[in-house]
Amino acid sequence: MAKKKTIRTIPQERTPIAHQDPGKRIKNFDEVALGYGLEDALNESERCLMCPETQCIPGCPVSIDIPGFIAKITAKDYRGAYDVLTQSNLLPAICGRVCPQEDQCEGLCTVGDTLEPVAIGRLERWIGDMAISEGWSNIPYREPNGFRIGIVGSGPAGIACAADMAKAGCDVTVFEAFHKPGGVLRYGIPEFRLPNAVIDAEIDALSKLGVRIKCNTLVGRLFTLEQMRNEMGFDAVFVGTGAGYPSFMDIPGESLNGVLSANELLTRCNLMHAGEFPDYDTPLHLGQRIAVIGSGNTAMDAMRVCLRLGAANVHCVYRRTRNESPARVEEIDHAEEEGVEFHWLAAPVEILGDDQNNVRGMRCIRMELGEPDESGRCRPVPVQGSEFEFEADMIVYAIGTNANPIIGQTSKLKLNKWGYLATDDTLATSMAGVYAGGDIVTGGATVILAMGAGRKAASSMKKYLGIRDTDSLHSTEIDDTITTLFGIDTREKNFARVRIA
Repeated sequence: MAKKKTIRTIPQERTPIAHQDPGKRIKNFDEVALGYGLEDALNESERCLMCPETQCIPGCPVSIDIPGFIAKITAKDYRGAYDVLTQSNLLPAICGRVCPQEDQCEGLCTVGDTLEPVAIGRLERWIGDMAISEGWSNIPYREPNGFRIGIVGSGPAGIACAADMAKAGCDVTVFEAFHKPGGVLRYGIPEFRLPNAVIDAEIDALSKLGVRIKCNTLVGRLFTLEQMRNEMGFDAVFVGTGAGYPSFMDIPGESLNGVLSANELLTRCNLMHAGEFPDYDTPLHLGQRIAVIGSGNTAMDAMRVCLRLGAANVHCVYRRTRNESPARVEEIDHAEEEGVEFHWLAAPVEILGDDQNNVRGMRCIRMELGEPDESGRCRPVPVQGSEFEFEADMIVYAIGTNANPIIGQTSKLKLNKWGYLATDDTLATSMAGVYAGGDIVTGGATVILAMGAGRKAASSMKKYLGIRDTDSLHSTEIDDTITTLFGIDTREKNFARVRIA
């Protein structure tokens, strides 16, 4: 019998991960974080205490059995670890790279109360990468049930919902507006953080489940949600179109040539190869002195992409301090290593133009932190008489996004006051049989939260359609109110074949 682990008997140091040298990586789009090797993964897995009352699982939006998959690594049953992971998450190699584990599972890790928490994300990535290299996949037996499901958007929410509905035996079709699937995974995250080969490999798992993905299909323009439910014969529809409509500040100069959103910059580069113009047909007209407004993960991605495309100077302008930055600490560290110049406690007040209406600079004002606002962060307050200017020939906005307006404009779905789709607690919209989740409901969030929403919506859709859902039907608690018919739980809405002699 294995000896019980304690905080004193596990490896005390978190196993480090190798990175590309900053001087080399700003000249390529190869992955920056190089991942664990076998010995690294085995050493880090030993740091998990296998807590009987887990704190990490509730911190995961898709409820991965974290001690379960780590125990399989410790036992050198790597395929078993993959099987445990994919019970809840179809995208372990993706989520291991881009999820903010420090604020979720690792943030609640018991080991983290005394030492650095277990590197759950790095272990998840390692297993996901091994699955890709070994060609592993989990394709459960599926009994077709005759229901047709339409998924609008092939981002993380749509992928998660499509997978669960396919596993339930539904005929699932995903509609994607762009020419390649993946949504924000592909157009919003650069390859040095999330390689396209990883996206392709893990989305391929959907095809193995029998899911069809139709690209170049803009729902709301080619056909509407009402047509999907009626003329096209979909029994239920999930909307996961994300929130890709950029926000601006409405300050003077925003109409000048050289002002764009981080969404546009990243989409042109990640999905349309703008950095390889004229070999590809999407120009970018990159500036040499670039200022990015905002300090979230999208801002970090935009700045680091600009460096790799040849910008001479890249500045980050943020109205709070580094401590209040919404970006992952690792991403800020990488940006600093690569030469991004940060202007903390500074806010733009005007974008300056030349005689040809091109950007020539930006005027900012110094800020100081006041009382906390509704987000809990200290509110930035302008310092009178502290305005300053600096040169720039391109301004990139990365201050958040709004709801994609097309679905709201072309359907009769109820919207909330911010323009996002309104849903109830089950993620049902105002249209019968239509569900929604991810950024189109909550606003900009994380990949794993969107996946959690997709899975929650799938559970609700199964209940709406009367499809057996083991997770929601079976419980260890005794409920005397449950009725049965011939010994079968009536909530199953199923049948049993009886042979009469």
